[in-house]
Amino acid sequence: MTILVTGATGNVGRHVVTELLKAGESVRALTRRPDTAGLPAGTQVVPGDLERPGTLPDALAGAERMFLFPVPETAEEVVDLAVRAGVRRIVLLSSAAVTAGWDTEYHLPVERAVENSGLEWTHVRPGEFAVNSLYMWGPSIRADRTVVEPFPDRAGTPVHEWDIAEVAVTALVEDGHVGTAHTLSGPQTLTAREQVAAIAEALGEEVRLDRTTVDRARAFYREQGGWAAANADFLLGYEDYSGVASVADGGHCGAESVPDEPSGEEQTGPHDAPAPVTAEAVTGRPPRPYATWARDHAADFR
Repeated sequence: MTILVTGATGNVGRHVVTELLKAGESVRALTRRPDTAGLPAGTQVVPGDLERPGTLPDALAGAERMFLFPVPETAEEVVDLAVRAGVRRIVLLSSAAVTAGWDTEYHLPVERAVENSGLEWTHVRPGEFAVNSLYMWGPSIRADRTVVEPFPDRAGTPVHEWDIAEVAVTALVEDGHVGTAHTLSGPQTLTAREQVAAIAEALGEEVRLDRTTVDRARAFYREQGGWAAANADFLLGYEDYSGVASVADGGHCGAESVPDEPSGEEQTGPHDAPAPVTAEAVTGRPPRPYATWARDHAADFR
């Protein structure tokens, strides 16, 4: 069975490729830059771009199942191409924000395109990615072993990207998950302070947590650039999931006071939303704790 993995060089996609190869499947990996993909031996690496559906027919030819990275702008066309190519099952990397009712513009349209295709489908909806810690805090930890954080006691349940991949692979190769949306969390509720401590332990060095105001944190992460700059306004409460400003000219609080923690109401979705599960509910294997994630990425913080 040939399985096409899109987003194959991403945080989740790389592990999907690796786990499928371990399972003995024939893996075809889609990437815009095959020459720099760096994927495991045995992977058939093919060129293609989900943002340019015209590049996909050769990659889809003969594929029976597909792991789909979400690109809402082209989702309907991509799914239609998959149907015409003979793909029978799509496992979509979606988001727990759909379960919570926050996401109506990004992942949800892709889910609907997949569901309306008539193919077998499974949605994998992770919540907070543990790897966000690396993108947000990595530059300052590497620079001077410091984390800038206005909400050190705000809690989350970060999930290891490898657990997400193992859930996706289970849905790709096993029956019993068709027509299901798996909303995933990590196995522990941890504050930002506790996550920083886990990273410090993995490094074997002290990492200082600098509690500051929201406005100062916003300025810091905007200057840092990259993923942190792109996501700071949402993560710090200046805008909602759709990018709409939450409070005129500011987020949760002003520049001259250290903020209180956000209220629980700000962090919850609809009361009838199904509770998330850990990867173990799908794979039967214990989920990886955050400390394991920190050790796996210790070199990235050095």
